[in-house]
Amino acid sequence: MTPLFGLAWRSAWNRRFTLALTVLSIALSAFMLLGVERLRNDVRDNFTSAVSGTDLVVGARTGQVQLLLYSVFHVGSATANMRWSSIEALQSMRQVAWVVPLSLGDSHRGFPVLGTTAGYFEHFRHGEGQPLRLAQGTQASDLFDAVIGAEVAERLGYAPGARITLSHGAGEFDMDSHADKPFRVSGVLARTGTPVDRTVHISLEAMEALHVDWTAGVPLPGRRIGAEAVRGMDLTPRAVTAAMVGLHSRAAVFSVQRQVNNFAGEPLMAILPGVALDELWTLVGAGEQALLLMSGLVALVSMAGLVSVVLAGLGERRRELAVLRAVGAGPRHVLVLLALEGFIVTLAGLVLGCALLAAATLAAGPWLQSSFGLTPGLAAPDGVQIMMLGGLLAAGWIASLLPAWRAYRLSLADGLSPPA
Repeated sequence: MTPLFGLAWRSAWNRRFTLALTVLSIALSAFMLLGVERLRNDVRDNFTSAVSGTDLVVGARTGQVQLLLYSVFHVGSATANMRWSSIEALQSMRQVAWVVPLSLGDSHRGFPVLGTTAGYFEHFRHGEGQPLRLAQGTQASDLFDAVIGAEVAERLGYAPGARITLSHGAGEFDMDSHADKPFRVSGVLARTGTPVDRTVHISLEAMEALHVDWTAGVPLPGRRIGAEAVRGMDLTPRAVTAAMVGLHSRAAVFSVQRQVNNFAGEPLMAILPGVALDELWTLVGAGEQALLLMSGLVALVSMAGLVSVVLAGLGERRRELAVLRAVGAGPRHVLVLLALEGFIVTLAGLVLGCALLAAATLAAGPWLQSSFGLTPGLAAPDGVQIMMLGGLLAAGWIASLLPAWRAYRLSLADGLSPPA
């Protein structure tokens, strides 16, 4: 077998220019299959890491996926707010360890603004239970201080001490600017790979201060209260968008969820982030399967190309096969030789595909991080990816059996034919 493998390698190398396109085609199919699988896992990990350490998310009644998306990922908007008295009722439940209220609705140059409490920086976890930490500056110490995410600082060129103006609503343009109440950037958070990176964080009192002279989403005509005047007012929030809840024991999660869902003060719902994420993956699962199917079709075309190239070259190689027969190679040796060539070509394509994926990961990593919050990294293939590579390798070997069988028949016929 070893001499045949060496012979197959030299034969494939001698036709390297002919086989190069086939190798590249197989490499692209491997790149697509592994890339789609890696991207799917990275997206799931990114979503999961954004709610690490939170037992329940509470908000006004709506769909659980919608509640998760707007409260944690800042996608979409709330159908209704929840009253501050409901937050106080949550905090008074004996099974509840902490409650972090969240107030959304404003933005800064397209980035969402989140009003919250100091407990957010204490209890929020991402990734494998990692806390938030500052890369620059300090935590907010003044009413009009803001702590910004890493991507906000990078994209807009902000550093501690920068002055920013917030806007009403979630638009890219400052159509309804709160210019009379500017903020100072007090700190920049370290990158997390979660929506935190794309968020401007202020206090709940500051969020209330921005809207003391607003009603029903519009400024009161003829009434503007400046930044200094608002400091002396009662800035206790009247309502918030949602709340993240941590429990003393996760065993109580269903009990607390039932209490919230049956809350008499107003219609509320509590969701388990993991369950909501599973529902989200169910909704987008068809798209994932479509991408995998497309990648599989590319792999199928690549294998068909391998068969076509080898079959097309058999006519030119009859002299080579006849020489092999003349030096003692039997028809079965010819069959094994062609099968080994297909195996080598497929293996070369898979190795090239893995190398392309690694290069693309390194090259596109910063862009994926800044644009989508994904943090892809170089990693050994997991079980599913190894199975995909094994399947492609087996498919390439099986595809090479057709031209190998054809070569076997040709060499047998040539061997039986009398010399001219």
